[in-house]
Amino acid sequence: MAIISCGSTRVTSLGIQPQFTLRSSITNKLSTSLPCTPSRITSLASQSSTFFSEQSLNALFSSVSYINPCHKRGARLVVRADKDYYSVLGVAKNASKADIKSSYRKLARTNHPDVNKEPGAEQKFKDISNAYEVLSDDEKRSVYDRYGEAGLKGSSMGGGDYTNPFDIFDSLFDNLNTGGRGSRNRATEGEDQLHNLVLNFKDAIFGIEKEIEITRLESCNTCKGSGAKPDTRSSKCSTCGGQGQVITSAQTPLGVFQQVMTCPNCNGAGEISTPCSTCRGEGRVKKSKRISLKVPAGVDSGSRLRVRSEGNAGRRGGPPGDLFVMIEVLSDSVLKRDDTNILYTCKLSYIDAILGTTIKVPTVDGIVDLKIPCGTQPGTTLVMAKKGVPFLNKSNRRGDQLVKVQVEIPKRLSGEEKKLIEELSELNKAKATATRR
Repeated sequence: MAIISCGSTRVTSLGIQPQFTLRSSITNKLSTSLPCTPSRITSLASQSSTFFSEQSLNALFSSVSYINPCHKRGARLVVRADKDYYSVLGVAKNASKADIKSSYRKLARTNHPDVNKEPGAEQKFKDISNAYEVLSDDEKRSVYDRYGEAGLKGSSMGGGDYTNPFDIFDSLFDNLNTGGRGSRNRATEGEDQLHNLVLNFKDAIFGIEKEIEITRLESCNTCKGSGAKPDTRSSKCSTCGGQGQVITSAQTPLGVFQQVMTCPNCNGAGEISTPCSTCRGEGRVKKSKRISLKVPAGVDSGSRLRVRSEGNAGRRGGPPGDLFVMIEVLSDSVLKRDDTNILYTCKLSYIDAILGTTIKVPTVDGIVDLKIPCGTQPGTTLVMAKKGVPFLNKSNRRGDQLVKVQVEIPKRLSGEEKKLIEELSELNKAKATATRR
């Protein structure tokens, strides 16, 4: 890309090779016109470019009108070049495919983000991968050699889009363990297992030790997890070359579409072997196991317990996964739970609410006496401290039990009860009159 900047006006020419020279005509015009008055650029071309002819360039630039005049100060000529893919890989322009591949492998190892933690290493790794993708493809390389990067962007070969650099790296390296991506044939960690456990109300509050039975994949004892029949040797898969993956390409109107798929011949192993008769080549067999599980106090529905290394066995000697136990707590018919508090509603007669009393209240610890003070109003909530749920992983701390008082008003009264209530009403009226005086 070449950019001619004069004052606030900039003309951009796409599709021109990064290395170009200004012809004498434009040099002379720029030297006389840039410092003072607006002018037209009439000729700009690359000696090595066939993307635009001189006539088309003249027509392109002569059609651009400069609105703002150039000023003496700040007038400048700016030329920006695209990246040179050959320089990025450190190879000559006539380098062979083998040289390009060898250079890419060396640079990719050094600049992989999982190996090189220096700032800018990841961007350099992407640049190296983009350069290799273009120069390793004969068709893309031919377009790049003629028109540069702008030619690739303007062609129907992908519109300047590049393959994921890590996929390119994976397709070339089969034994480099960078901690992230790598060979499909190396040891991998086993999958995690999920088990649902149902607890009753009190067991979830105080904790319990339960024995559960799970079904998981364990390493095959016959082949020691390799998946191959004992006393046989495996060979590299001829379909994927030991990569475990195959890359398919298809030309579409939008460009080249590439897809990475698991090799159908070796199922991603990268090698072909005689399968073990016990595990049928999987390296793992399904077995049942009983595990003693200690459930801590304070768990609730939705709590998840993790038991390390009790999941499925890893492939090819990899570490096992973990077991996750999901808790579901059954509700109680009398007591309700709100986080670490226990909720309970008690019913009182209006007489007990007026005079006060002591009642029996059910708690998770058993039946406890609760004193109701005289004059308790309907809807009052009484707190029974430290009678709630223990804090999870802090069993020495507990929530409270909250008792809500519900006062019952009788709908029918006997004659004697009604007479007593009326007498009480007369006393209240007399008391109110005396107060006003």
